[in-house]
Amino acid sequence: MLPEPGPAIEVTDLRKVYGEKAAVDGLTLRVERGCFFGFLGPNGAGKTTTIRMLMGLAPATSGTIRILGHDMPGDAVAIKSKIGLVPDDTLLFDHLTGGEFIEFVGRMYGLGRPLAHQRTSELLELFELHGAGRKLIGEYSKGMKKRVAMAAALIHRPELYLLDEPFEGVDAVGARLMKDILLDQVRQGATIFLTSHVLEVVERLCDRVAIINQGRIAVDGPLSELRAGVAADPDRPGTPETLEDIFVRVVGGPARASESIDWL
Repeated sequence: MLPEPGPAIEVTDLRKVYGEKAAVDGLTLRVERGCFFGFLGPNGAGKTTTIRMLMGLAPATSGTIRILGHDMPGDAVAIKSKIGLVPDDTLLFDHLTGGEFIEFVGRMYGLGRPLAHQRTSELLELFELHGAGRKLIGEYSKGMKKRVAMAAALIHRPELYLLDEPFEGVDAVGARLMKDILLDQVRQGATIFLTSHVLEVVERLCDRVAIINQGRIAVDGPLSELRAGVAADPDRPGTPETLEDIFVRVVGGPARASESIDWL
């Protein structure tokens, strides 16, 4: 399917204040449909808070959010029906099996029981979770929980995926499978909004990147253009920067260990 016209996400001057501290401070962002978008930042920069506002789980203090042509929170139900979410803390039900949870999510999104059951079986097979049998989610490893969360996000074929650290704790085989599935979803016209601390993964998957620091956007643009800047290494002028180079330069990396502790 071809992406519909207009942005998947359009955020203007978004703020979220807790007490006297702004976790997100004047965020303006546009994510086009069909884009694999990387949303990066150091710990505490405001990434998860932003995703929670996009999902309607945390009300914004001020600013506007428009997702897939709908306003949040006014059209929250319509928006949520078109979104697949993999949260950082994998909000799963520990006392269900993986299959029960995935099928439950499918039913919540309006799938009929036979279709939800069929898709659940196929997703369990795809994510190699069928061997877990009657084992409860509370007994799963972190990587298995991420696989269940990803499968549940896929079951209703959403237009937009919000993925908060989806590869954390997932082994190399599982991560490769998840990456291939996500890339295929983008090829089919879906939009992916990804946060990850694994910059090599972002660099390989994303075509556009924004870096948030202290609640504000520090860098936003196509990854190819960002990497075409001056190299961080003065001995290699003109060499394209890696995403890690860009990230450390933008957020202000620490001094080298050999410079900060003499005896190391």
